[in-house]
Parts: sequence; C-alpha cells; structure tokens
Amino acid sequence: MTLNPRQAVTLCIALSICALLVVPGNFPGLSGDARLTLGVFALATCAWIGTPIDDTYIALGAGLALTATGVISSDTLFGTLGDETVWLLICAFVLAAAVARSGLSGRAAAFLVSGARSVRQLTHLTTAALVVTAFAVPATSGRAALALPVFLALAKVLADRKRLVVMLALLFPTVILLSAVATLIGAGAHLITVSVLWEATGERIGFTQWLLLGLPLAVASSHLAAEAVLLTTTRRADRKGPVRITLDQLQEHSEQPVTGAWEPAETRCALLLATVVVLWCSEPLHQVPPAVVALIGAVVAASPALGTVRLKDALKTVPWSLLLFMAATMAMGVALADSGAAKWLVGGLPLDLPPWLFLTVVVTVSTAAHLVLQSRSARSSVLVPLVVAAAVGAGVNPVAAALASTAAAGFCHTLPASAKPVTLFAEVPGVPTYTPRDLLRLSAVLAPLSAALVLLCAVTLWPLLGVPVR
Repeated sequence: MTLNPRQAVTLCIALSICALLVVPGNFPGLSGDARLTLGVFALATCAWIGTPIDDTYIALGAGLALTATGVISSDTLFGTLGDETVWLLICAFVLAAAVARSGLSGRAAAFLVSGARSVRQLTHLTTAALVVTAFAVPATSGRAALALPVFLALAKVLADRKRLVVMLALLFPTVILLSAVATLIGAGAHLITVSVLWEATGERIGFTQWLLLGLPLAVASSHLAAEAVLLTTTRRADRKGPVRITLDQLQEHSEQPVTGAWEPAETRCALLLATVVVLWCSEPLHQVPPAVVALIGAVVAASPALGTVRLKDALKTVPWSLLLFMAATMAMGVALADSGAAKWLVGGLPLDLPPWLFLTVVVTVSTAAHLVLQSRSARSSVLVPLVVAAAVGAGVNPVAAALASTAAAGFCHTLPASAKPVTLFAEVPGVPTYTPRDLLRLSAVLAPLSAALVLLCAVTLWPLLGVPVR
C-alpha cells in the first residue's frame, strides 16, 4: 500500500515517539506501564489523524494492546461495555426509533415552523425545534437523519427561494451540532467525558447536572449560530420577503401525517417521551439512575401492547460501532490515568496560569481540534484525559475544564467532512445546498463566537450552578 504524504508524516511521528519511549534512559520519571500507554496512545492518535482506517477498529486495537501488555486488565476493557452510560445510550436509541416510527417528530416540527411569518422567525423557530430534539434523539448523526425529511419538506415548499433553502441546509447541521451539549445523551463524546472524570477524579456528572450546565449554553449558542448562518448565507433582500408555510403545504411533501387528529401511537409515544424526560430531569428527587429510566422507557416503547416499534427493529438503529468505540476509548482513558502517563505528559507544561487563561487555552485548542481529528468522540478521548490532568496541576477544577473542552469540541463546521451532519446536509440530491466556501465563511464568524460563549459560561455561569473554576 502506498502512503500519501499526510499518512507518511503521521506514521513517522508515531514511530519516532515510540522509539524515544523504548530507550530506557529517556524520560527517567516514566514507569514501564506509562511508556506502553503513551506509545499506544501516540499510535492510535496518529492513526485517527492520518489513516482511513475505521476509528472503532483503531480504538479496539489500542484497547487490546493495553490489555495484552498488562497495562489494564481484561475486566477493565470489557467492563466498559457494561457502564451505565453505554446502556443509557442504547436505550435512548430505542426510544428514538419509537419516536421516528410514530411520526411525532415531524408533526411537532411542522407545527412550529408553520407559525413563521418572516425569514428570521422561520430561522429561530427551526432552531428551537432542533434544540428540543436533543432530548428525544441521542447523538448528532441520529438527529440529523431524523431532521432530514423535515428539511426536504421545507426545501420543496421554498423551492422558488434558493438562498433560503441554502440557509436552512446550513442551519440544520449547525444547530444540531451546537445544541448537542444540552443533554448527556447529545453526543458520545459526553459519555466519554463523564467516564474519564469518574475514573480520574471520582466525580460523577449525572443527567440532571449536565442538563443544568449544558442547556443554557446550547440555547444561547444555537440561536447565536442561527443569526450567523442567516447573515452569512442570505442577502438583505432575501430576508425582507415574507414567509408563509402552511401545514397543508408541508403535508404535500411529507410521507407521514403532520395535520389532523393525532394517531393513538403518537399520543402514547408523546406521553412516554415526556415521562422519561421528566424522570431524567427529576433524578435528585427519586434517585432512579437515568440508565434505568431509559431502560424502562425502551421496554415500554417496544412492548407489543403499548409500543410503536419492534425491539429487533429498534436495536438495528443502535450505532454499535460507536458504542464499541466509546468502550475502547474509556479503557484508554483509564490506562492514561492509572499509569501516570497523563500526569507525566502535562507535567512539563507551564501550568502556573490564571484560571481564565488556562480555560482560554483549553477552549481554543478544543475548538480547533476538529481540523486534525474529525471524530468528535476521538477528540474527547485524546483531549479530556490530558485536560483533566493539566487542570489538577494548574489548580483548576477538572470538571469545569473537561466540560469546557467537550463543549468547545462541539464546533466542527469548517469542512464538509468535519462532522457527519455537515456531510449529510452538504449532499442532498435535487436540493440546492451549501458549498465549502459557505462553510468557511460561517466558520470565520462562528468559531470565535462559539469559543467565547463557552469560556463565558465556564467563568461566569457554571460557578453559579455549582461548578467553580477552582
């Protein structure tokens, strides 16, 4: 196999790091387990960056190497698959399959956007609808797939206003990515962050705490991004014209009903989803773990009498590759923390910084990381263990630093290949959509705004909600 220049460079970097680690005289303060961990970590990171090999395959190989060399036990590697956050995600996908099958999501979205009377109203009502989907559908790729039919219906209704269609095409993935921080199940990266924090500090962030911290940021960043999309992709004349979208027009281009009386399945699904979300949000009152609530909801959603989807069909929608990736990278995080590799790696950095400056560096690096590592989960797997270790050394609250890093890493809009939702909406057959130039223009505006908003939340809002900077 012939290597391209990028692959050759990353391979040379990985091999050079491994060669330095193998020499016993180098890095005298580094234990054998830490050397092995850093070598595997370097190889995995370079493979994620510079090769087309599947991310999950690389993560599994790294986890296996750490287990075979004795850095972590087999119980640690396989036990990550039984983590409650993994079960939470599995059950959430079953619930999402039930919602998609019932047609409830399309009806709710149609109801919201049909109230728009101007382009700006349409933009922000669509944004609000997409933010709400973070509570019903886990992971950004699942939300993008669910939202695509709604976009197609809107695009056909607005077919004579091409710039508005392009604006909506860019708005959907932008809001889906930025609003994911609203909930713990919004992205697999969130579950990796929670796992790393638990292993490194013993602090567990629950669904309710994440919601309290993430929802304000999600709402603010999504609506700020909506304005940025509107202003960078449309002209003043495009925004002046009135908008009139009726439910009947949307129904003409939708396969599922968006008008008329609710079907019994829709009613049952809405009640079930509302009950699950309420139980998730009230966890401090009843003390039932979110994963158990999700499992109860999934069993009901797939039950013969009350459900709207068969269990085997719902399980087909679960991204098992993502779950395996999460489990393997959780094991890598354990190895980095337990072997002392993460602490050693950040030990030489100048950490005597003011907390706000330390968080600024973390947010800046995490925002730019998508240019190197395209997988959001991979970015958290690489960054969060190092951020947590550095935060401890700098006297900064590791929870605040990890959350800031994870939230900032949600920005990945620069290139069509930067995130799956961006790729999905960039290639919609028969519909005008955005170009790479549109993405670059938006990123130039949105990247600094998004980073500044995350930093503002970390320094001013989150301390009021129980997560101090120090």
